[in-house]
Amino acid sequence: MRLNRLFDFYAPLLTDKQKEYMTLYYHEDYSLAEIATYAHVSRQAVYDNLKRTEQTLENYEKKLQLYATYKQRNDLLNELQDLVNKHATKHEQLSMIQQIKDLS
Repeated sequence: MRLNRLFDFYAPLLTDKQKEYMTLYYHEDYSLAEIATYAHVSRQAVYDNLKRTEQTLENYEKKLQLYATYKQRNDLLNELQDLVNKHATKHEQLSMIQQIKDLS
């Protein structure tokens, strides 16, 4: 799940081959052998490409933190929704909204 989210955020930074292999493997549920046959390469080449791409995605996240910020923002929004549903005071609601703004 995490890799799919990272892929959603950082796909534009990947090469066409990286995007294709990730899409086939994680979204289309192709096996390594099926991707290898499709791409006319070895299973090992597909495996190596996927592992390098996964590491690249993790490195992008480590530096840019887009997914972490997105997750924090969603958690705060969910908490704010809970507060609103529980009839939170305006002060509590505004405080949560400010925390969300601070993430931007």
